[in-house]
Amino acid sequence: MEHCISIFDMLKIGVGPSSSHTLGPWRAAEQFLAELREKNQLDKVHFVKVDLYGSLSLTGVGHATDLAVMLGLSGQNPETIPVDAISSIVNDIKDNNFLLLGNEIKIPFFSEEDIRFNKNFLPFHANGMTFTASFNDNSEYTSTFYSIGGGFVVKEDQENYNKNKNLKCAFPYLIDNAQDLLNFCNEQNRSISEVVYENEKAMRSEVAINHELMRIWETMLECMYIGCHSEGILPGGLNVRRRAFDMHQNLIGEAQYTTPQEWLETIRKTEVKFRQILKWVSCFALAVNEVNASLGRVVTAPTNGSAGVIPAVLMYYLVIENHNAGEKEIKQFLMVAGEIGSIFKKGSTISAAMGGCQAEIGVSSAMAAAALCELLGGTPEQVQMAAEIAMEHHLGLTCDPIGGLVQIPCIERNTMGAIKAINAAELALETDAKNAKVPLDKVIDTMWQTAKDMNSKYKETSEGGLAVAVNLADC
Repeated sequence: MEHCISIFDMLKIGVGPSSSHTLGPWRAAEQFLAELREKNQLDKVHFVKVDLYGSLSLTGVGHATDLAVMLGLSGQNPETIPVDAISSIVNDIKDNNFLLLGNEIKIPFFSEEDIRFNKNFLPFHANGMTFTASFNDNSEYTSTFYSIGGGFVVKEDQENYNKNKNLKCAFPYLIDNAQDLLNFCNEQNRSISEVVYENEKAMRSEVAINHELMRIWETMLECMYIGCHSEGILPGGLNVRRRAFDMHQNLIGEAQYTTPQEWLETIRKTEVKFRQILKWVSCFALAVNEVNASLGRVVTAPTNGSAGVIPAVLMYYLVIENHNAGEKEIKQFLMVAGEIGSIFKKGSTISAAMGGCQAEIGVSSAMAAAALCELLGGTPEQVQMAAEIAMEHHLGLTCDPIGGLVQIPCIERNTMGAIKAINAAELALETDAKNAKVPLDKVIDTMWQTAKDMNSKYKETSEGGLAVAVNLADC
């Protein structure tokens, strides 16, 4: 089993709109460049072609897979690239028909010919892609990658993948499933976040852990801030109007602030009746996923399509539940969320192309529910119950994006996942965990079985559900 998945593997900074269809192919292109450099062949490349397969092909344009491949081959970093520069970089490649490979070697590149969309599926995973480099001596080098969800990328050779899975790391607490985590909490008399922190210290210094956790939160906060202050129509052709801006204006009123942190403090002073709370949580989630849909910078949590749930629930805690909360609670929340996400990845999937939207919104809701439950005083048993409740009520959720875009129904689903997470946490806190009927591991197993039983047209192919009931002409 995969013992060593860091919380920073589950919470990654990148560019929207999709972790599996944008960030994954981007990272695969980077790995391809690294392989060429290792072979000292980068400067010998004459041209490159990319073949996208299965779900990457069927919804690739709507998910900006072609743009991600070009940016990755150009040597751009999704964590640091100025998002305002993305369009100009891509347009320059398309208009001039050349690409600066690895930001070093100028090669001819015709995007409509050199990125090929193949509807057939490769056997290992629904999100397959092959990079082929041709050299001046007419020889070629080919490498195949699979984007398995959440920005994770593996090679084609399944034997090597299985060997990688069996590698042990320095974690003092090796956790394959929820029961392992619970056992360590009980044996050590620690909370889930404390167990996670001990594991992370085996890989990074405490200073590095704290810095990276806050960098993740600051990216989330900035993303919500940008989303709440941006109006207009989302790109892609569906003519989806941003809603977070109008909702935010109605909620915030005439308040004055200049930074995201001042904005957070201002929200703490607003009215908090039940309807306002619902609107605020929805507003935060909408904001993130509207930024995601416009190729903005988000935190994959655990995917881009579900990136709004965790920040919305954490923001809810900070501005509604606990006005005195700060870095300590933020880091605690993110550690619990990341660990619960890793358990879902080990036992099931976080890829909508493999499991439908239950693997994205369902998992993010479970992560957020667990994290909120611990902050509200839940025991490790109650924390796991919160995650189980949240996932139980997302089982079977399909992935059927209209036009292959991460917009309808994806953006609204983040609001639903966030609200369900809060409800799940409250239900768990009001329940004696000894009376729980469904352990978290059982619901994870059930989710995976449901994923395997689900018709492939409901797994991020845009060949079923809303994706065929509603088309671009209707929009």
